[in-house]
Amino acid sequence: QVQLVESGGGLVQPGGSLRLSCAASESIFRFNAMGWYRQAPGKQREVVATITTGGGTYIAVSVRGRFAISRDNAENTMYLQMNSLKPEDTAVYYCNRAPRSAAVSWGQGTQVTVSS
Repeated sequence: QVQLVESGGGLVQPGGSLRLSCAASESIFRFNAMGWYRQAPGKQREVVATITTGGGTYIAVSVRGRFAISRDNAENTMYLQMNSLKPEDTAVYYCNRAPRSAAVSWGQGTQVTVSS
């Protein structure tokens, strides 16, 4: 049973934009804060942004002012709008509960590559 599906990644030039989507099972999404995470090659996975069920958000300092997180509770879907992308944003992006739950397996992630 697939529980988390990330999509929307791709290759974009520096300064470009992408919008990531996370489709989650209701059991994961409903009543839980959710988050976007990323893992660059050779680095640990890190939190990018989180959002509560009520819409309260946290944005990591490294992407603040460029990224925005949102969620559609009716559709069990979460989004990450990424603007002014930089090469250092290159990573595989994942979604999960926030804080991450060990009971929820990671999805396959979506690759974001920022390069000219």
